[in-house]
Amino acid sequence: MQLEITFLGTGGSWPTVKRNVPAVAIKRGGEILLFDCGEGTQRQIQKSRLSYMQISKIFITHYHGDHFLGLPGLIQTMQLNDREEPLYIYGPQGLKRLVSQILSLGYFTPTYEVIVTELDDKSTVKFEGYVIKTLRVDHNVPTLAYCLEENERPGRFNKEKALELGIPEGPLFSKLQRGETIVVGDREITPGMVLGPKRPGRKIVISGDTRPFEELVDFAKNADVLVHDATFHSELEDIAIEYGHSTARQAAEIAKKANVERLFLTHISPRYLDSKPLELEAKEVFKNSMVPRDFQSFEIRLKK
Repeated sequence: MQLEITFLGTGGSWPTVKRNVPAVAIKRGGEILLFDCGEGTQRQIQKSRLSYMQISKIFITHYHGDHFLGLPGLIQTMQLNDREEPLYIYGPQGLKRLVSQILSLGYFTPTYEVIVTELDDKSTVKFEGYVIKTLRVDHNVPTLAYCLEENERPGRFNKEKALELGIPEGPLFSKLQRGETIVVGDREITPGMVLGPKRPGRKIVISGDTRPFEELVDFAKNADVLVHDATFHSELEDIAIEYGHSTARQAAEIAKKANVERLFLTHISPRYLDSKPLELEAKEVFKNSMVPRDFQSFEIRLKK
């Protein structure tokens, strides 16, 4: 199944001519998961290759305005386009009150169901084929990091071993690959007899706004992608810490300790019209670091 991450907003605090405020879309098959929804996110979606009608779930990291003020317009636009499917919204404690206020703005009542779930530190929510895990991080207000982790995949199919066991090529191969036990003649053959060790699915971690936080290292361990707050250059490390953020160098240190495949630096302060210095200082610590632009998309491939 294809898994793609699209950066709809890579800035922080307020929109600039180059970057909108935070919003990251993960498209998994025909489903889109949206992480944060800053003001103008629906316009960003319309300018991308994505469809807001495919958004099934929205995950809000915290309740600073640059992370949720796009919700009212997006919810209303979905209705104006005749949405019928439920919309699921997840976030820290206080989300039910917030969404209730949003749904009472002006003369508006959604005709589709909006289902709200409040999450705590170290919550796990199971969905078909993957789970979403949370971790409370170190910001100035309650904030959650999110981890999308796919279910384990079956091990590699050993065709030679299957033929040695007398299994004819065809549907029985498929059954074993799906984890089903089969019978050939008077013999019962289990998947473990022809499949190698289980293989991990893909893992994407989104930090939310945070100071450097050691627990995030374990949370992001061996992730395919870490999207991490990098609001400031290390020259402004004192300001970063004061306001509950990280520098690009600190984000790279977390990525290196966590042994992730790729680091994307986001929540870039509006003061940086040129983000190259942030990317360069991160690369000094963790080579596979990048500051994405709004609308950039990246496919996350399965490990072989």
